[in-house]
Amino acid sequence: MARKNPPAKKQTPACRKLNGGEKPLRGAERSAYFARREAAKVLRTVLEGDARRRAVGSIKSLVYSPSIRNKRATFALVCETLKHLPVIKDVLRATNVLNSKWKRQEELLCIIAYDILFGKESLATGDAEKLLLSRKDKLRSALVHLLEKKRVKHIKELMPQCKISDMPKPRYVRVNTLKMDVESAILELTKQYAVDKDDMVPGLLKLPPSTDLHKHPLVINGSIFMQGRASSMVAAALEPKPGWWVSLLSTEELIPSDVLDACSAPGNKTVHLAAIMKGKGKIIACELDKQRVKRLEATVRLAGATNVKVKHEDFLKLNPEEPCCSKIRAILLDPSCSGSGTAIDRLDHLLPSYAAVLDDTGNSDRLMKLAAFQKKALEHAFSFPAAERIVYSTCSIHQIENEDVVKSVLPLAASHGFQLAPVHPQWPRRGLPVLDGSQHLLRTDLVEDGEGFFIALFVRKADKRPQEYAESETCEGYRSKRFLRKKTEFVNYFFNNRFRMLLYPPFRLKKQR
Repeated sequence: MARKNPPAKKQTPACRKLNGGEKPLRGAERSAYFARREAAKVLRTVLEGDARRRAVGSIKSLVYSPSIRNKRATFALVCETLKHLPVIKDVLRATNVLNSKWKRQEELLCIIAYDILFGKESLATGDAEKLLLSRKDKLRSALVHLLEKKRVKHIKELMPQCKISDMPKPRYVRVNTLKMDVESAILELTKQYAVDKDDMVPGLLKLPPSTDLHKHPLVINGSIFMQGRASSMVAAALEPKPGWWVSLLSTEELIPSDVLDACSAPGNKTVHLAAIMKGKGKIIACELDKQRVKRLEATVRLAGATNVKVKHEDFLKLNPEEPCCSKIRAILLDPSCSGSGTAIDRLDHLLPSYAAVLDDTGNSDRLMKLAAFQKKALEHAFSFPAAERIVYSTCSIHQIENEDVVKSVLPLAASHGFQLAPVHPQWPRRGLPVLDGSQHLLRTDLVEDGEGFFIALFVRKADKRPQEYAESETCEGYRSKRFLRKKTEFVNYFFNNRFRMLLYPPFRLKKQR
């Protein structure tokens, strides 16, 4: 008996639309088609953020977001297209491809042009692919003409050169103790990798270089976060305590105190604060940019940080005298900066603005504007009445954004009772010696540590705190001290008035008062 062939799968409208109504795409063709569209979407987001100097996220974080399906192919396409982007744009302009009809899809045309000129030739699977394949000879001819015009023999000579350290950088991951304890995470990770505990930040683990954890179950479910060592040192420097409380001297009312993350997106430091506080208390996470707020909310949900309240608001417009701000005891301020300390790790060396980022002289105007904003934000932080600890950090290597900002606010800090305090004293690299107290500042080295971070800690002196606030401590500690104080007052009163209490009943004594 002849075997019947299985019925052919019904062609979906989406599949028919991809190939202009022809036979449906299958396997590699379909995967490549969607990878190019996903890469174009990421490329547009990256270039728009780079143009306005306020990225929604790094290239890696955008590619490895849940919305991207074919992550490996998308990542390769985005990176390679960015490397060749100046050349690709010159070729497209020379062939007059970017006319009014296709201008809105410029990123997709750049992706496909890369495939035709330098990668695997694209199949005619979509209108954009068909357009460029029909002009394939013109594109290649324009590339040859460009090489002759620039008087170079190879395409690599037209690409911007970037000096990157060949030293392998370890992969650091931070255990999210809101979901998993450190020992359990080590036990799970050691099934595949060599794991060491970091000696600086509790819960931070070091894995071999080039370890790819993007698809690891613990990363996907938020049990561990891929976070650099220097970045993890910032929240640890603030040292918020779980169950922090503030006592009002006027009424002896016990109210919970809050922690503020002033410029919180994408949220790794925010959820680190939540983990340090063991999910207790409240963290106010401020972010001005709407797209970055969405990213922040996603990070908070992934971490299970239920004690974080996200505010889509400008930190500079927060009124310290409002009830929601008057209880803030600790502030983490990690404002917008040049990003020069993480440019390589974030693959920012592929972006058009990278040369300007590392050039102090050519980019001095932008650095001065950033420093002015950073100074203004730090000055605003000092105005919160209950604040006792303020951490200022940047991922910049430039003195103008780091020591110069701290030096400029020292007189104002002193007027509010703040002074510089040591940050991770065991760390060997300190601030540049351009101000008093530079030994308290912390720097990480871009070459030796793989990241260029700066951290400063301001602590308010106990005798300089506002009169309406008593010394803050945990709820249990406060109640214990309050009980001892009341007991001492009663004992002192009893011995000072023991004869009167023997002669008069307590109710009569009470009336005489």
